[in-house]
Amino acid sequence: MTTRNVYIETYGCQMNVADTELMYGVLRDNGYGIATSIDDAQIVLLNTCAVREKAEERVYGRASQLLRHKYERPDLLLGITGCMAEHLQEKIIERAPYVDLVIGPDAYRRLPDLLNNAQDSESVIDVRLDKNETYEGLAASRREGVSGWVTIQRGCDKFCTFCIVPFVRGRERGTPPREVLRQVRDLADMGYKEVTLLGQTVNSYKYEGGDFADLLTAVAEVDGIERIRYTSPYPIDFSQKLIDTLARLDKVPNFLHLPLQSGSNKVLEHMKRGYTIEEFRDIVQRLRIAMPDIALSTDVIVGFPDETEEEFQMTLDVMEEFQFDSAFMFAYSEREGTLASKRIEDNIPEDVKSERLQRLIQLQNAISLKKNEARIGEIEEVLVDSPAKRGPEHWCGRTAYFRNVVFPSFEGIEPGMMIKVRVDRCTPNTLYGERVEG
Repeated sequence: MTTRNVYIETYGCQMNVADTELMYGVLRDNGYGIATSIDDAQIVLLNTCAVREKAEERVYGRASQLLRHKYERPDLLLGITGCMAEHLQEKIIERAPYVDLVIGPDAYRRLPDLLNNAQDSESVIDVRLDKNETYEGLAASRREGVSGWVTIQRGCDKFCTFCIVPFVRGRERGTPPREVLRQVRDLADMGYKEVTLLGQTVNSYKYEGGDFADLLTAVAEVDGIERIRYTSPYPIDFSQKLIDTLARLDKVPNFLHLPLQSGSNKVLEHMKRGYTIEEFRDIVQRLRIAMPDIALSTDVIVGFPDETEEEFQMTLDVMEEFQFDSAFMFAYSEREGTLASKRIEDNIPEDVKSERLQRLIQLQNAISLKKNEARIGEIEEVLVDSPAKRGPEHWCGRTAYFRNVVFPSFEGIEPGMMIKVRVDRCTPNTLYGERVEG
């Protein structure tokens, strides 16, 4: 029997990257090969995101480009997997009838059978959500690297009005600790130095009697793993037990992504975030008391329906107050299927959204630059990652605070090394420096 090779293109978040590794592992264990390019593949899968409409349009465009490969090779199977598949379901086949498979994020265990079925039918659709599926026992196919992903939680129970995730990934459920630890040990055995624990609201993790603090403590005991990261936590799920655990564990850097979304209590209520600015402030204060040198990043949406200029100014004010090290900033974009799309009119003009976003970016860039300038002259411990985009004579890595660092290459440099770098200059997003011996 001739081996069929699979090529997967990944769009979206780190969880999709982890899911691609999972799909490769499932197919490898069922006799499929992994193609290094589309030209070598008999099966092409687009693993997709549904958080933003632009991401979906990009996938449609890419699928259209791949149609020429199907003309040249009629036996080629083309599939769309992941959140976009779950969100749009049969609509994908209507718009792109040349797509052979539409597979949701809870169907990867069935992927080999679905591919076999696709050879004998016009199209295959499997978008059933499974409240119990955590893919326990399946082995991901990972390439050699420095940083690896382990999904500890699938789904989401928050139902923020702007977010499609609960509808495309189902209800929240935790991966058993034994499975998480198995995967972390596998990463350590492969030489990975850093692991990122993934979940939609990762710090709300629960499994039987254990919580996220218990899981972090167990992962920290795995030999070979030097740094433990996690994303994305949810503000209201920071118990004092968890904060104390973060402060205690040396392998967990003092860096935290804490999504704010808005500085207005009214907007936060419309978003159904479940907290007020006063409660968010209390969380930040408790984190900074426990870890005075903690670095914080955040997410912010501007132009949410009914947001006034005064309410947007509240966001600018709290961004100034909290002094986040970095931020992911977006103008609101209505997503079909969300609670907001059904109940709240998208009534902020696009030019107003754009203008507010630019003001926010300008403010945050100034804050980020000030934060980075404070590191000039400091010696940072850096986990070496890969050659820098500027050329092989420079490499890049990350500090414990998740700052990107660029430095000159040196003899014997390898990914995964821990080195010391003295910072001598910076931009709002990057530190630059020279290696320090010893």
